[in-house]
Amino acid sequence: MIDTHCHIHEEGYPFPPEEVIMRAEDAGVTKYICIGTNEESSRQAIDFAKDHKNAYAVVGVHPHNSKDGYEDIAELADTPGVVGVGEIGLDYFYTHSDKKTQQEAFRAQLAIAHARNLPVSFHVRDGFDDFWPIFDSFDGIRGVLHSYTDSQDNLERALEKGLYIGVNGISTFTKDEKQQAIYDGIPLDRLLLETDAPFLTPHPFRGKINEPAYVRLVAQYHASRRGISIEEIAAATTANARALFALT
Repeated sequence: MIDTHCHIHEEGYPFPPEEVIMRAEDAGVTKYICIGTNEESSRQAIDFAKDHKNAYAVVGVHPHNSKDGYEDIAELADTPGVVGVGEIGLDYFYTHSDKKTQQEAFRAQLAIAHARNLPVSFHVRDGFDDFWPIFDSFDGIRGVLHSYTDSQDNLERALEKGLYIGVNGISTFTKDEKQQAIYDGIPLDRLLLETDAPFLTPHPFRGKINEPAYVRLVAQYHASRRGISIEEIAAATTANARALFALT
């Protein structure tokens, strides 16, 4: 299995990398994509990927951090080993950066991805009304809606546009039946597994620090709900991750 979205590379992650990697491998999670949230985090992702053969870097500035600048992302995106741009998008739930600044950063970083034909890890929360017009202004953008928790309508729109859908620990503990139905309806060939470690730890370890090994818990949960084996969901989601991020 592949953890398509984690932050284990960031300074302050509490577990030693060697221990995290060992536990992940024991759980059948053999690759992990380290996602940037600002310029420094993106550099840390690149360094982590250089030092760990099964780690990959995605560089970008999270909408929360848009106000702090994104000028170096173009240069970082040209670094060997970088497999995508992200996490970028719009977050109107907190608006730590104002909406105009978020939109400017989003457009600029989408242009970086588009120019390099790199896939994008999208963070969108309460911002889809503005997200889609910006997304549609770029032809051929590939990517994943990370940590999807939105509506059936936006799911269908995303699928129509060829996007993948990332699910994590939220899906194992939410009690919202409508949301669970949305997760159940994601086509297997568009599903990606992720942790968002150290955040959003799945049941039954909610409240503890998340790590890539827990991708297995997410896979088991969705395999059970769909009535399929964990091997089937692992094979499908791994193939999806390899295809989107061009992983070797």
